[in-house]
Amino acid sequence: MFKGIYRRWLINTFGVVLAIIVLIVISLSVAVRSLCYSSAENALISHSRELEAVFPEGVSDSTETFIDTASAYAADISYKNEVELQVLNASGRVVMTSTGFVPNDETAPDYADAVKNENGYSRYTGRSDAGERIMAVTRVIRSTQGTELGAVRYVSSLRNANHKILIYTLIASAVGLLIIAVVALSGYYFIRSIVRPVRDMTETAQRIAQGDFTAKVDKMYDDEIGDLSDTINDMAKELDANEKLKNDFISRVSHELRTPLTAIKGWAETMQYGVPDRVTMEKGMSVIVKESTRLTSLVEELLDFSKLQSGRLTMQMERMDILAEIDEAVYMLKERALSEGKHLLYDDPEDMPIIYGDRNRLKQVFLNVIDNALKYTPEGGMIGVQVYQDFKEHTIKVVVADNGCGIDPEDLPKVKDKFYKANQKINGSGIGLAVADEIIKMHKGTLELESSPEVGTTVTITIPIFNEAAALDDDSQPLGGMNPTP
Repeated sequence: MFKGIYRRWLINTFGVVLAIIVLIVISLSVAVRSLCYSSAENALISHSRELEAVFPEGVSDSTETFIDTASAYAADISYKNEVELQVLNASGRVVMTSTGFVPNDETAPDYADAVKNENGYSRYTGRSDAGERIMAVTRVIRSTQGTELGAVRYVSSLRNANHKILIYTLIASAVGLLIIAVVALSGYYFIRSIVRPVRDMTETAQRIAQGDFTAKVDKMYDDEIGDLSDTINDMAKELDANEKLKNDFISRVSHELRTPLTAIKGWAETMQYGVPDRVTMEKGMSVIVKESTRLTSLVEELLDFSKLQSGRLTMQMERMDILAEIDEAVYMLKERALSEGKHLLYDDPEDMPIIYGDRNRLKQVFLNVIDNALKYTPEGGMIGVQVYQDFKEHTIKVVVADNGCGIDPEDLPKVKDKFYKANQKINGSGIGLAVADEIIKMHKGTLELESSPEVGTTVTITIPIFNEAAALDDDSQPLGGMNPTP
């Protein structure tokens, strides 16, 4: 219980509150003591001012006159129950009291201080010879020649004052204990309201880490803890979806690898165990070359995806003519379009501004996008490639449009996600578009899709026009993943 958050709360919060309460109680006790003692002292000082009428200017004619006058004054005071008045001789010994009781050899320790004081006054707080806590005010009476004849001492018991101080201290302590109890109780339930959900989240996170993506956290509160619960549940759901996508991806890739390997192996065995005629030989070699190219393309796609995942996908940036790469991509796929009975149309512009990019990577993107258009367009369909300059945005746009099967609205936002494949009937790994999108982003451009089922799909690639100042910035300090070519 007293580990982790509980322990930190006890030290950082409860410990501070406890220290503050103790400090307040001590300060209040000291203040009450000071107030009570000051009140008792003021009362004694007020009574001592009566000596100005008994002994004008604090003098007397002789020792006998002083003792007689002081004894008569002591016997006549009206507050005997509150204050004891003592008459002291020149030696500081008590010779007369207002109670009528004269102690044996009792001396006043504050008499010497009063004699030394030029005002003939001193205050004393301590214990009497009987051990009682007292406060005393002493005033010295001198002769007309200035010698000390004795003193009058006002003594008050501090029993009532100390009792009052004790009462206030106990009340303050009780209030402090009540506050501490309330803070402890509320803190306990508050920390418990945090610790319990956190423990549940920890257990759920451990289950998720072990591969149980169906684990969920029960949302207890509609606050930051609740938000964290939702986040963990969403994470588990996302991991579950990614796990399924990954498994589907592995299954698709295995199928994609097995199909061309089977074809290559089959034709290789055919040519190994017998010499086929020329037509069969040419057909077999054509299949082997075609499937080998397909395998190479798939392996390169997988390698690019691996680099993308690890952040090692780099660009060899240089000034380049984008039309040259688009022309080559269209040329490479033109024969395939004709063989599949599809129309690949390309509106070749005369001239385009220079851009700053990686030739091979951009051609890879164009090939991937046009290849996808060919895959999802039926026989007799049309694929159009258009390039134009957007003067307002200072960009070049490459638009690849087809009238194929299109993409469902619920699949469209996900087609650029890794492993995602909207149409499971068409061959493909499902990572080509994710790699293409990342390549375009590394060129500070965008790859956007618009599609309607049974209408077709339009892919728009936007790349910034070359800017000398920006290129110099890139040369001096390349952005992540970009390796400029001098």
